[in-house]
Order: sequence, then structure tokens, then C-alpha cells
Amino acid sequence: MLSYEPLWKTLITKNLKRTDLVNNNIISSSTLAKLGKNEPVNSKIYDKICFFLNCDIEEIVKHVKA
Repeated sequence: MLSYEPLWKTLITKNLKRTDLVNNNIISSSTLAKLGKNEPVNSKIYDKICFFLNCDIEEIVKHVKA
């Protein structure tokens, strides 16, 4: 199972809110909802988020055993 807990922590450290990802046209509101529920998203989304946040993938997603 994937967890986006690192993403939420990264946003906080960069003084951003979840909605900033939508407002800056990085992801859609439906994708934000999926992330909020730890649902899988297209890997291109990870690339967009990492580019926007100038971070590595480990700073936005982690694998946890279910």
C-alpha cells in the first residue's frame, strides 16, 4: 500500500497547502482527493509533484505493508 504522508509533511515544510497543488495546475481536485485517501495515481503525477516541489519521490510517497 502507498502512503502519501511524506507529501503532506513536505508541503508543510515548504509552507504550502494541499490546495496549492490544484491552484498551480499541478494536479486536479479529483487527484488530490485520491491522494487524500491513499489511493493509487498515475506515476506521471509523482513526476509533476516532485518537479513543482523540487524534491525526490521519497519526499512524497512511501510504501507501507498493509
